[in-house]
Amino acid sequence: MIKANALSKSFFLDKQEIQILREIDFEIKEGERIAICGESGAGKSTLLQIIGALDKPSSGVLLFEGINIFSLSEFKLARWRNTALGFVFQFHHLLPEFSALENVMTPALIYGSCNSEAKQKATRLLEQVGLRKRLKHKPGELSGGEQQRVALARALIMQPRAVLADEPTGNLDSTTSDEITDLLLECNQEFNTTLLLVTHSQRLAQRMDRIFFMDNGRLQKS
Repeated sequence: MIKANALSKSFFLDKQEIQILREIDFEIKEGERIAICGESGAGKSTLLQIIGALDKPSSGVLLFEGINIFSLSEFKLARWRNTALGFVFQFHHLLPEFSALENVMTPALIYGSCNSEAKQKATRLLEQVGLRKRLKHKPGELSGGEQQRVALARALIMQPRAVLADEPTGNLDSTTSDEITDLLLECNQEFNTTLLLVTHSQRLAQRMDRIFFMDNGRLQKS
């Protein structure tokens, strides 16, 4: 489903090249659950951002279901990202002035779905993640775990082919972390959505199908 060939990323500082990713190769099958682990600064988040087309590689090829996504125009790439991928971040990135329902509706409205259809889908997803009574609450009125549930519902509203999560349990206590992990795995099974996450938590990583280890910009696969 996702295939990388010699994927590299670097930038220049005072004319000196700083390599972040070094010729990474991997293949991920549809519906697989993958954890990316490693020390801070190893390149984990950079790799996830490139897979999510939030950043571009310096060289190499990334194929998603056979499509070289970085050969797409900016418009087509943004459209593809909106429909094919869902994102969950450590700090949620919810819009503070919007309710939980409105936050979840946003990707569908950006795509062009009508308000009633987006509202129906968002309501159903929020109910699935246990927030039936929190639809009208704004992020500041929700706990950290509830905010992450909203973020997960938002990631799923377009029925993406893959969900990318960067430290999805990083700011949560162990009980809430387990609850969010359970929800991620349930969604993976129910929607056959490929799950790719960056985590420092070995407890979370061990629940995935495979673990990728990042070290100094290089990738080792288990």
